[in-house]
Amino acid sequence: MPGRARIAEPAEPGPLLAAGLAADIYAVSEQRVLRRYRSGQDASHEVHIMRHVAAHGFPVPEVEHLGGPDLLMERLHGPTLLQAIVAGVVSMSSGARTLADLHRQLHAIPAPGGGVVLHLDLHPANVVLTEARGPVLIDWANARGGEPALDVAMTTLIIAEVAVDAGGDYSHGARALLAAFLAVAGEDPVPALDEAVEIRRHDPALVNGECDLVEPAATLVRAFVGLTGK
Repeated sequence: MPGRARIAEPAEPGPLLAAGLAADIYAVSEQRVLRRYRSGQDASHEVHIMRHVAAHGFPVPEVEHLGGPDLLMERLHGPTLLQAIVAGVVSMSSGARTLADLHRQLHAIPAPGGGVVLHLDLHPANVVLTEARGPVLIDWANARGGEPALDVAMTTLIIAEVAVDAGGDYSHGARALLAAFLAVAGEDPVPALDEAVEIRRHDPALVNGECDLVEPAATLVRAFVGLTGK
Protein backbone atom coordinates (compact mmCIF):
# COMPACT_ATOMS: atom_id res chain seq x y z
CA MET A 1 0.00 0.00 0.00
CA PRO A 2 1.24 3.55 -0.67
CA GLY A 3 3.21 5.03 2.18
CA ARG A 4 3.78 1.71 3.94
CA ALA A 5 7.28 0.89 5.15
CA ARG A 6 8.99 -1.78 3.09
CA ILE A 7 9.42 -5.17 4.77
CA ALA A 8 13.07 -6.15 5.06
CA GLU A 9 14.02 -8.78 2.49
CA PRO A 10 15.54 -11.99 3.93
CA ALA A 11 19.02 -12.86 2.73
CA GLU A 12 17.93 -16.49 2.11
CA PRO A 13 14.90 -18.69 2.82
CA GLY A 14 14.57 -20.16 6.29
CA PRO A 15 13.31 -23.68 7.13
CA LEU A 16 10.65 -25.16 4.86
CA LEU A 17 7.26 -24.88 6.56
CA ALA A 18 4.99 -26.28 3.86
CA ALA A 19 5.05 -27.47 0.27
CA GLY A 20 1.85 -26.66 -1.62
CA LEU A 21 0.79 -27.68 -5.10
CA ALA A 22 2.50 -24.69 -6.71
CA ALA A 23 4.65 -22.99 -4.09
CA ASP A 24 6.90 -23.62 -1.11
CA ILE A 25 6.59 -21.72 2.18
CA TYR A 26 9.71 -20.94 4.20
CA ALA A 27 9.93 -19.57 7.74
CA VAL A 28 11.72 -16.24 7.97
CA SER A 29 10.71 -15.33 11.52
CA GLU A 30 7.73 -15.65 13.85
CA GLN A 31 6.19 -12.75 11.96
CA ARG A 32 7.11 -13.45 8.31
CA VAL A 33 7.22 -16.27 5.76
CA LEU A 34 8.64 -16.42 2.26
CA ARG A 35 6.37 -17.93 -0.39
CA ARG A 36 8.16 -19.00 -3.59
CA TYR A 37 6.46 -20.33 -6.74
CA ARG A 38 8.34 -23.32 -8.10
CA SER A 39 7.42 -22.43 -11.69
CA GLY A 40 9.14 -19.07 -11.38
CA GLN A 41 5.89 -17.27 -12.28
CA ASP A 42 5.70 -13.56 -11.52
CA ALA A 43 3.63 -12.85 -8.40
CA SER A 44 3.00 -9.13 -8.95
CA HIS A 45 -0.69 -9.61 -9.89
CA GLU A 46 -1.30 -11.55 -6.68
CA VAL A 47 0.30 -8.80 -4.61
CA HIS A 48 -1.72 -6.11 -6.37
CA ILE A 49 -5.08 -7.75 -5.73
CA MET A 50 -4.21 -8.65 -2.12
CA ARG A 51 -3.33 -5.05 -1.39
CA HIS A 52 -6.48 -3.91 -3.17
CA VAL A 53 -8.79 -6.02 -0.99
CA ALA A 54 -6.79 -5.18 2.15
CA ALA A 55 -7.40 -1.50 1.44
CA HIS A 56 -11.13 -2.32 1.55
CA GLY A 57 -10.77 -3.99 4.95
CA PHE A 58 -10.79 -7.60 3.76
CA PRO A 59 -8.73 -10.05 5.88
CA VAL A 60 -5.60 -11.04 3.94
CA PRO A 61 -1.96 -11.44 5.00
CA GLU A 62 0.26 -8.40 4.70
CA VAL A 63 2.43 -8.96 1.65
CA GLU A 64 5.54 -7.59 -0.08
CA HIS A 65 6.66 -8.62 -3.59
CA LEU A 66 10.38 -9.34 -3.61
CA GLY A 67 10.42 -9.80 -7.38
CA GLY A 68 9.60 -12.71 -9.69
CA PRO A 69 8.14 -15.69 -7.82
CA ASP A 70 8.93 -14.49 -4.28
CA LEU A 71 6.44 -13.06 -1.81
CA LEU A 72 7.32 -12.01 1.73
CA MET A 73 4.16 -12.40 3.76
CA GLU A 74 2.75 -12.04 7.23
CA ARG A 75 3.03 -15.35 9.09
CA LEU A 76 -0.40 -16.43 10.26
CA HIS A 77 -0.74 -18.44 13.46
CA GLY A 78 -3.73 -20.74 13.80
CA PRO A 79 -5.36 -23.78 12.19
CA THR A 80 -6.96 -23.75 8.79
CA LEU A 81 -10.74 -23.93 8.71
CA LEU A 82 -10.36 -27.46 7.32
CA GLN A 83 -8.20 -28.53 10.27
CA ALA A 84 -10.66 -27.00 12.73
CA ILE A 85 -13.64 -28.77 11.13
CA VAL A 86 -11.85 -32.13 11.04
CA ALA A 87 -10.83 -31.72 14.70
CA GLY A 88 -14.43 -30.97 15.66
CA VAL A 89 -13.51 -27.50 16.96
CA VAL A 90 -15.72 -25.85 14.32
CA SER A 91 -19.06 -27.34 13.25
CA MET A 92 -20.05 -27.88 9.63
CA SER A 93 -22.71 -25.18 9.87
CA SER A 94 -20.29 -22.68 11.42
CA GLY A 95 -17.63 -23.50 8.82
CA ALA A 96 -20.16 -23.02 6.03
CA ARG A 97 -21.17 -19.64 7.45
CA THR A 98 -17.51 -18.60 7.58
CA LEU A 99 -17.09 -19.44 3.88
CA ALA A 100 -20.31 -17.63 2.97
CA ASP A 101 -19.34 -14.55 5.02
CA LEU A 102 -15.97 -14.34 3.28
CA HIS A 103 -17.71 -14.51 -0.10
CA ARG A 104 -20.11 -11.73 0.86
CA GLN A 105 -17.33 -9.49 2.16
CA LEU A 106 -15.18 -10.08 -0.91
CA HIS A 107 -17.97 -9.57 -3.43
CA ALA A 108 -18.69 -6.15 -1.98
CA ILE A 109 -15.28 -5.00 -3.28
CA PRO A 110 -15.13 -3.67 -6.86
CA ALA A 111 -12.40 -5.27 -8.99
CA PRO A 112 -9.87 -2.94 -10.66
CA GLY A 113 -10.90 -4.09 -14.15
CA GLY A 114 -14.66 -4.33 -13.59
CA GLY A 115 -17.05 -6.57 -11.74
CA VAL A 116 -16.23 -7.56 -8.17
CA VAL A 117 -13.19 -9.32 -6.78
CA LEU A 118 -13.33 -13.12 -7.05
CA HIS A 119 -10.91 -15.40 -5.23
CA LEU A 120 -11.68 -18.57 -7.23
CA ASP A 121 -10.00 -20.86 -4.69
CA LEU A 122 -12.03 -20.10 -1.56
CA HIS A 123 -12.26 -23.36 0.38
CA PRO A 124 -11.59 -24.46 3.98
CA ALA A 125 -7.89 -25.23 3.48
CA ASN A 126 -7.30 -21.64 2.32
CA VAL A 127 -8.86 -20.01 5.39
CA VAL A 128 -6.62 -19.58 8.44
CA LEU A 129 -8.38 -19.04 11.77
CA THR A 130 -6.23 -16.54 13.65
CA GLU A 131 -6.83 -15.49 17.23
CA ALA A 132 -6.13 -11.82 16.60
CA ARG A 133 -7.86 -11.27 13.25
CA GLY A 134 -10.34 -14.11 12.90
CA PRO A 135 -10.58 -15.89 9.51
CA VAL A 136 -7.90 -14.77 7.02
CA LEU A 137 -8.02 -15.83 3.35
CA ILE A 138 -4.79 -16.98 1.68
CA ASP A 139 -3.63 -18.19 -1.79
CA TRP A 140 -4.72 -15.43 -4.15
CA ALA A 141 -3.03 -16.69 -7.34
CA ASN A 142 -6.34 -17.25 -9.18
CA ALA A 143 -8.07 -14.03 -8.09
CA ARG A 144 -9.59 -11.69 -10.68
CA GLY A 145 -12.71 -9.65 -11.41
CA GLY A 146 -16.05 -11.16 -12.36
CA GLU A 147 -19.53 -12.05 -11.13
CA PRO A 148 -20.13 -13.46 -7.61
CA ALA A 149 -21.90 -16.62 -8.84
CA LEU A 150 -18.67 -17.88 -10.41
CA ASP A 151 -16.80 -17.65 -7.11
CA VAL A 152 -19.60 -19.46 -5.26
CA ALA A 153 -19.74 -22.09 -8.02
CA MET A 154 -15.99 -22.67 -7.71
CA THR A 155 -16.23 -23.15 -3.94
CA THR A 156 -19.08 -25.65 -4.30
CA LEU A 157 -17.18 -27.49 -7.05
CA ILE A 158 -13.98 -27.81 -5.00
CA ILE A 159 -15.88 -29.10 -1.96
CA ALA A 160 -17.87 -31.48 -4.17
CA GLU A 161 -14.65 -32.89 -5.67
CA VAL A 162 -13.70 -34.05 -2.18
CA ALA A 163 -17.22 -35.42 -1.66
CA VAL A 164 -17.18 -37.58 -4.80
CA ASP A 165 -13.71 -38.98 -4.10
CA ALA A 166 -14.86 -42.32 -2.67
CA GLY A 167 -11.35 -43.19 -1.52
CA GLY A 168 -10.76 -39.90 0.23
CA ASP A 169 -10.66 -39.40 3.99
CA TYR A 170 -13.03 -36.44 3.95
CA SER A 171 -15.68 -37.45 1.41
CA HIS A 172 -18.50 -37.92 3.91
CA GLY A 173 -17.76 -34.69 5.72
CA ALA A 174 -17.46 -32.80 2.44
CA ARG A 175 -21.01 -33.79 1.49
CA ALA A 176 -22.26 -32.35 4.77
CA LEU A 177 -20.23 -29.18 4.28
CA LEU A 178 -21.51 -28.79 0.71
CA ALA A 179 -25.12 -29.01 1.87
CA ALA A 180 -24.47 -26.56 4.71
CA PHE A 181 -22.69 -24.08 2.43
CA LEU A 182 -25.42 -24.14 -0.22
CA ALA A 183 -27.99 -23.39 2.48
CA VAL A 184 -26.26 -20.12 3.46
CA ALA A 185 -24.35 -19.08 0.32
CA GLY A 186 -27.03 -16.64 -0.84
CA GLU A 187 -26.07 -17.20 -4.48
CA ASP A 188 -27.17 -19.91 -6.93
CA PRO A 189 -23.98 -21.53 -8.28
CA VAL A 190 -25.63 -23.43 -11.13
CA PRO A 191 -25.67 -20.64 -13.79
CA ALA A 192 -21.89 -20.31 -13.42
CA LEU A 193 -21.11 -23.98 -12.84
CA ASP A 194 -20.14 -24.82 -16.45
CA GLU A 195 -17.64 -21.96 -16.45
CA ALA A 196 -16.26 -23.12 -13.11
CA VAL A 197 -15.87 -26.64 -14.52
CA GLU A 198 -13.89 -25.36 -17.50
CA ILE A 199 -11.60 -23.29 -15.29
CA ARG A 200 -11.11 -26.18 -12.92
CA ARG A 201 -10.44 -28.75 -15.66
CA HIS A 202 -7.66 -26.56 -17.07
CA ASP A 203 -6.07 -25.81 -13.69
CA PRO A 204 -2.41 -26.91 -14.07
CA ALA A 205 -2.26 -27.66 -10.35
CA LEU A 206 -4.66 -30.62 -10.72
CA VAL A 207 -3.26 -34.06 -11.40
CA ASN A 208 -5.01 -36.60 -13.62
CA GLY A 209 -6.98 -38.29 -10.87
CA GLU A 210 -8.25 -34.96 -9.59
CA CYS A 211 -9.32 -33.87 -13.07
CA ASP A 212 -11.51 -36.97 -13.25
CA LEU A 213 -13.46 -35.74 -10.23
CA VAL A 214 -14.53 -32.41 -11.73
CA GLU A 215 -17.50 -33.57 -13.83
CA PRO A 216 -18.93 -35.90 -11.12
CA ALA A 217 -18.51 -33.02 -8.66
CA ALA A 218 -20.55 -30.71 -10.90
CA THR A 219 -23.28 -33.36 -11.12
CA LEU A 220 -23.35 -33.57 -7.32
CA VAL A 221 -23.64 -29.78 -6.98
CA ARG A 222 -26.60 -29.73 -9.37
CA ALA A 223 -28.26 -32.54 -7.43
CA PHE A 224 -27.77 -30.77 -4.10
CA VAL A 225 -29.09 -27.49 -5.49
CA GLY A 226 -32.13 -29.36 -6.76
CA LEU A 227 -32.75 -30.76 -3.28
CA THR A 228 -32.45 -27.35 -1.61
CA GLY A 229 -34.61 -25.67 -4.26
CA LYS A 230 -32.15 -22.82 -4.74
